[in-house]
Amino acid sequence: MDQSIPEATRAAAARAEPVTAPINYVARTAVRPRYYANDHSRDVLTIEPHPMPIADARLAAQAPTLDREGFTLVGHRSEIADFRDAAAVAAVHPGEIRRLLLELTGADEVVVNGSGILRFGERSADSGRLNNSLPARFAHIDISDPTAETFAAASAPEGRAIRRRCHYNVWRSFSGAPQDVPLALCDARTLAAADLIEADAIFDPPAGAPEWSFEGLVIAHNPAHRWLYFRNMTRDEAIVFKTNDSDRTFAHHVPHVAFDDPGCPPDVPPRASIEMRVVAYWFEG
Repeated sequence: MDQSIPEATRAAAARAEPVTAPINYVARTAVRPRYYANDHSRDVLTIEPHPMPIADARLAAQAPTLDREGFTLVGHRSEIADFRDAAAVAAVHPGEIRRLLLELTGADEVVVNGSGILRFGERSADSGRLNNSLPARFAHIDISDPTAETFAAASAPEGRAIRRRCHYNVWRSFSGAPQDVPLALCDARTLAAADLIEADAIFDPPAGAPEWSFEGLVIAHNPAHRWLYFRNMTRDEAIVFKTNDSDRTFAHHVPHVAFDDPGCPPDVPPRASIEMRVVAYWFEG
């Protein structure tokens, strides 16, 4: 397992200028926003696109870190040959991600929730065909503070006092470089409390299964936001970013959104990605 990206690789992989692209923010209205995993025709959101500069994080003078910006890029080779193979992913990938996060964070325990969420750019035949497989097209944070506390309590190791807990998302593209619909991440230091809008994330699974929901956050526009992405990701790299950290001395959470890279050639394979949801725990004593 190689968690470091060599400086020579970082420099060679990204020499382009920042791009400017619309970031879909959410407007404040009198109605509480809600959004659905599959049927977006039912969303109650007022989208406000704002052109924003999105810098290649590989070019940053200092590589982003989990503690400072709230996200980082790691080298990580998976044994999975085909991430569309649900059985292989379920058998192998959670263990891979648990080992990665234990080493990366120094946590005492890491719990991986589920076997991964596949998402596909809209040009892919798989986009929307699978449950919750559409790219997230508006700036959001997966979970609010109350949701983070509830989820962390549900998976916490028994019999241990928790000093700190942190939710992470581990995001990997497996469609090859470049990505037509990459993931943009907002530097946590540029986010203000006034930018956060509480919303209901509703999961509407197919085949008549019951809906369920929890509270997430959508993001209002703030020109101070600093957006970054990692250009030309390979399948042996992963973005690790925070969705909630109980220790406010570190970056707390990271807004993120899928966007169309205007510099990407139009004939590349559509983006395919997998994300893993993780909770890390630090114990008292």
